[in-house]
Amino acid sequence: MAASYNFKKITVVPTAADLKEIVLSKTQRKTPTVIHRQYAISRIRAFYTRKIKFLQQTLHDKLTQILDEFPKMEEVHPFYADLMNILYDKDHFKIALGQVNTARHLIDGISREYCRLMKYGDSLYRCKMLKRAALGRMVKLIKRQKSSFDYLEQVRQHLSRLPSIDPNTRTLILCGFPNVGKSSLINKLTRADVEVQPYAFTTKSLYVGHLDYKYLRWQVIDTPGILDHALEERNTIEMQAVTALAHLRAAVLFVMDVSEQCNHSLEEQIALFESIRPLFANKPVLIGLNKIDILRRADLAPSKRALIDKFEEEGVHIMEMSTITQEGVMEFRNEACDRLLAQRVETKLQSKKADNVLNRVYVATPKPRDDKVRSAYIPEAAIHKKTAMQVDGAPKPKFERDIEVEMGDDYILDLKKKYDLPNPDEKYDILPEIWEGHNIADFVDPKIVAKLKALRQEEKLRIEAGMYDSDDSDDSETRETLKLAKRIRQKQLTLRDESRAKKSVQKPRLSRSRTRKRERTSSRLEEELAELGVDVDPKKMRRLEEAATVGNTAKKIRVGKSRDRSISASSRPPRDVTGFKDVKQKTKATRIARKAQRPNQQEARKGEADRRVFVKKVKHLFAGKRGIGKTDYR
Repeated sequence: MAASYNFKKITVVPTAADLKEIVLSKTQRKTPTVIHRQYAISRIRAFYTRKIKFLQQTLHDKLTQILDEFPKMEEVHPFYADLMNILYDKDHFKIALGQVNTARHLIDGISREYCRLMKYGDSLYRCKMLKRAALGRMVKLIKRQKSSFDYLEQVRQHLSRLPSIDPNTRTLILCGFPNVGKSSLINKLTRADVEVQPYAFTTKSLYVGHLDYKYLRWQVIDTPGILDHALEERNTIEMQAVTALAHLRAAVLFVMDVSEQCNHSLEEQIALFESIRPLFANKPVLIGLNKIDILRRADLAPSKRALIDKFEEEGVHIMEMSTITQEGVMEFRNEACDRLLAQRVETKLQSKKADNVLNRVYVATPKPRDDKVRSAYIPEAAIHKKTAMQVDGAPKPKFERDIEVEMGDDYILDLKKKYDLPNPDEKYDILPEIWEGHNIADFVDPKIVAKLKALRQEEKLRIEAGMYDSDDSDDSETRETLKLAKRIRQKQLTLRDESRAKKSVQKPRLSRSRTRKRERTSSRLEEELAELGVDVDPKKMRRLEEAATVGNTAKKIRVGKSRDRSISASSRPPRDVTGFKDVKQKTKATRIARKAQRPNQQEARKGEADRRVFVKKVKHLFAGKRGIGKTDYR
């Protein structure tokens, strides 16, 4: 149940102006935005219908999210329902959510209406005007809900600051007059850091802390102080405490100030306890007498002590404590937790759920098959060992706890003494510490400086002895190898420079036809045929050359112009001019063609592809009768 009361997850409610900008910008970005007049009318209608539906869906999703995330008064726990009623007035809260819900339904209706009207749009202009009207009406509805959005955002901010209280878990509620020490007590019991001041009404809202007792999680609620007057006269701060007492199944810790430093007498505190006692029905109740470091219960006047004793006679448990010296604080907490646990167990046992569990539990008890006694078998070695330990004077094994008690503060836990190694001397060897695959000890050598000094001294002696002097012996093989390596390097550099030079120079580019014409010569053909063993007569080759020359000349004369492919296509005449002998003939043909098409154009209707809008004013808005003094359109 606790997860459903996490009010911090409610999404921020935007203002009406921000929501308008967000949805319009999103519609512009997420839908196509380019339309042309030459589009088919069905495409134009679908274009603008998509924009209307997208805006409607965006607003619908946002308003639905607001309605779903805010808690419903009828669905939450009565404690939270009453708390929200005290803080925000549930009528205002329901009205704001109802207005948002109405706006959502109206937006859906506007979208359906204008999508239906869009089917009758017969031009780009009318479709665009329908789209503008639809978007404008939707945005206008959002702007009218400005006050509802602002109110819901304030409620969301306040809800997010409310403490996360689980109404069904184990709970301790601290209550009493202002300034009796409730906040100091919750600070001692839990890790909650509640403000503590020496004046009344320091705590203005509910605070929650958590503690662990018997391996269970407990929540402690610090309530604002309550004054002793009628319920209808209590303010919002006091009503929060009354709500917590009325609706939470918890142990009530009523704190009293026996020293009366809270500016309220003991009689007034007892009267307050009696006035709110109906709220304690079916709850464990404990009274804590605080500030006993100033005045103890035994030091009270007999009349005041008699009032407290009267409560004990009625069965109310009373304990003394001091939040300054922490005397009795833990005992007070333990007693309250034990009483609440006992009551919760008793309640569960009385419910039908416990009966269902008990009905499923079955304890099997085996029946003896005969009268023979079959005792448990214990091995002889175990019996011998047990008797040896019990014999007087026999050494008993010492446990680590016994050693710790004997040595006291000098005891150090030794985990290596039980190691079972072939060589016992290796028990306390330092284990290598590995980091990124390397032993850390390899990088930490305590003698590294001395080793470096010795190494430098050895190097100095070697240099003085002439160990590194150059060797002038005549090694011809080594010199030849070095020369050869030098020549290889020079050759590599030369080849690299030549390659770079070739890449940097741009080769002249010729068309394939010219290149092939230059390569196909008669001399080359004669050489290739001679290599193949064919004897070619020079006279025949000369006749071939003459025939080729004559053929090319005749071809050029017949065509009348060069067939070179390098001539650009821009020099050719346009296609609409090639069929006419002059400009006058072309103009006359164009005039005749237009005259033949004119009757068809006169009968044609204005369509969506027309560039010009002849009537700027829309007919359905300006036509029709109007009464005298009326300016409303039909």
